[in-house]
Amino acid sequence: METTSPASALSRSRKPRPEALRGLMDALPVGAGFVPFALVLGAQAAQKGLSIVEVPLLTGLNFGGGSEFAAIALWTSPPHVLLIAAVAFLINSRHLLMGAVLAPHLQHLPKRKVLPALAIMCDESWALAISDVQRRQLAGERPAFSLPYYLGAAIPLHLTWLVFTFVGALVGPLIGDIEAWGLHLAFPAVILVLLRGMWRGLRPALPWLVSLVFAAGTYLIAPGGWYVAAGAVSGLAAAWFMSAGKRAARRA
Repeated sequence: METTSPASALSRSRKPRPEALRGLMDALPVGAGFVPFALVLGAQAAQKGLSIVEVPLLTGLNFGGGSEFAAIALWTSPPHVLLIAAVAFLINSRHLLMGAVLAPHLQHLPKRKVLPALAIMCDESWALAISDVQRRQLAGERPAFSLPYYLGAAIPLHLTWLVFTFVGALVGPLIGDIEAWGLHLAFPAVILVLLRGMWRGLRPALPWLVSLVFAAGTYLIAPGGWYVAAGAVSGLAAAWFMSAGKRAARRA
């Protein structure tokens, strides 16, 4: 009786669907979740006085929703550029941790491909890439990171964000307070769905829990975006200590 390995079965199942198309299909539900809060951001930016040219420049060059919302909230005329830049850097500091997680899987790729790809990385494309790495590792595929899959997910997400923040800037002044529609709730909904897809049990999730506790505590006691850095650093520290404990246990 002929047996089929999971890797070969997975490989055959993927033949009709190229890696980039597979990334696109996985990103479609996430991209749909982008639309409401992209509209909210675009509308808020227009109400703060940004033009329909300046809004896509903001959202395209700084592809990080949280920092963009913070920038718009802090926007004045004239803007306090250093304050906005500092808060944006603090909020986007989570990308340092995200990049560190991806780095071991990118060693087979040249930097001329990696750096442009990472320039359009967001929380959602990162989460999709990590989930795909985990699937490919379980199937025994090498390399575990698929650049075409990642780009198939990341590029459409980036374009969706650009297009609908632009649309929000166009229609926002016409419809007033768009947050009253409750569309901004799409952001936490998308994040929760992505976290569910990455769930691998309670123990691997402990760094997430540590990060959540520290971020929430910092949010309650410190103003500004310090809770983002606190969550990132504490989660990284928890993951390091867990990894060090495993290494010590193996040596023992």
